[in-house]
Amino acid sequence: MDENSPSTLGKTLDINQIKEKIPHRYPFLMIDRVIGLVADTRAVGVKNVSINEAFFQGHFPSQPIMPGVLIIEAMAQTSAVLVMETLGKSAEGTLVYFMSVDQARFRKPVTPGDTLHVSVEKIRQRGSVWKFKGEAKVDGIRMADAIFAAMIIDE
Repeated sequence: MDENSPSTLGKTLDINQIKEKIPHRYPFLMIDRVIGLVADTRAVGVKNVSINEAFFQGHFPSQPIMPGVLIIEAMAQTSAVLVMETLGKSAEGTLVYFMSVDQARFRKPVTPGDTLHVSVEKIRQRGSVWKFKGEAKVDGIRMADAIFAAMIIDE
């Protein structure tokens, strides 16, 4: 998974298109753009990390770092966009629910001013359950990675 892949190798979605795909909104929308989306295969979410993020008020005021669980949430949201794009019209009236996370590793802190590239790759799909491999990088350096699953359910 290479976040430096040209977006011409897949579809790009802006913030408004992301909001059409998933229900998350401020302050819990963790991706600003999706690049290199290839339906049923992979996507890269981009998060511009700003000191204005609400979580930095308490995590931690003297040394702000993005909580690891929110990095995993960015992976989950990127994968939800991938699922919704893959399913197309048949996904209307459904939600993508985060089910599980395995093998999560937090390697380096993500701080204000970073641009987080969240790459997700579909491992498999069985019925309504999808499994993904995700990694988050800043400037090509891996900050976190995980294996996780999501389920498609009716609203």
